[in-house]
Amino acid sequence: MEDVRAKSWVVGITGASGSIYGVRLVETLLSLGYHVDLIITNAGWRVLSEELGWGASQREAVLHEKFAGYEDALTYHPIGDIGATIASGSYRVEGMIIMPCSMGTLSSVAHGTSDNLMGRAADVMMKEGRPLVLVPRETPLHAIHLENMLKLARLGVKIIPAMPAFYFHPQSLDDLVHFLVGKVLDSLRIEHQLYRRWGE
Repeated sequence: MEDVRAKSWVVGITGASGSIYGVRLVETLLSLGYHVDLIITNAGWRVLSEELGWGASQREAVLHEKFAGYEDALTYHPIGDIGATIASGSYRVEGMIIMPCSMGTLSSVAHGTSDNLMGRAADVMMKEGRPLVLVPRETPLHAIHLENMLKLARLGVKIIPAMPAFYFHPQSLDDLVHFLVGKVLDSLRIEHQLYRRWGE
């Protein structure tokens, strides 16, 4: 029997604006048959509440409601659970995406502080040589932001800023969200039909 964990991705959602990106990524991975190990920072929950109207008091109940039908394929890990499965390199996952990624989380990953489960899971990806994708969402950027991104890029981390394109003539906000999620999936060689490619 095939181990379902071999088809697992870790998804992190931080307190950067653009929580819809992370939610749509989780929805897409689940719909494609992957298992998702989900981490949301406390600030991430605040932004989910502000931007999408999600309640933050009963977190697991909210996730069951929002991802109904996929409960068996979604594992939620509280940010403080440093003993979670994904904190160990022996737990088999394909890789990790932090979308959106705040500058604070990006700095933590760049400096290997691992002071919560998000940072530790990202550190595991790097030490195990697994794909790690960060989707920073901040503007304007100052030198420290840029230096941290450069440091991570040189280590093989993929940096995919939340910069939607317009060549495919988006007609809605969903089109722009789908484009960015699709670009992340492209970088991981995951097939999808989220947006119309150049030349199509």
